[in-house]
Amino acid sequence: MPHVLVLTTLPDRGAADALGRSLVEARLAACVSVGAPVQSIYHWRGSIETSSEAPLTIKTRADLFDAVAAAIRAAHPYELPEILAVPVCDGTTDYLAWIDAETRTS
Repeated sequence: MPHVLVLTTLPDRGAADALGRSLVEARLAACVSVGAPVQSIYHWRGSIETSSEAPLTIKTRADLFDAVAAAIRAAHPYELPEILAVPVCDGTTDYLAWIDAETRTS
């Protein structure tokens, strides 16, 4: 079964922890890693903006991407949240089986 890492960022650790927990509780993700704050520099509405953000790496199955993206959009405070899926090319059989076992069927 194909797997993906879904990437997003949130404006603070509390929001990142809450979203990560909700994805795991809903079994949309086997694991969500919340990273240390990063400084993001980006174009937004004609200006260059800078903000501190908390990155999330969401480990899930590819067939759950639409549900994960919908859950992110529903909980995310940004008008246009980052939601990117990166295909997992390979991984240990045991770890990928764990992702399958810990996520719900679509």
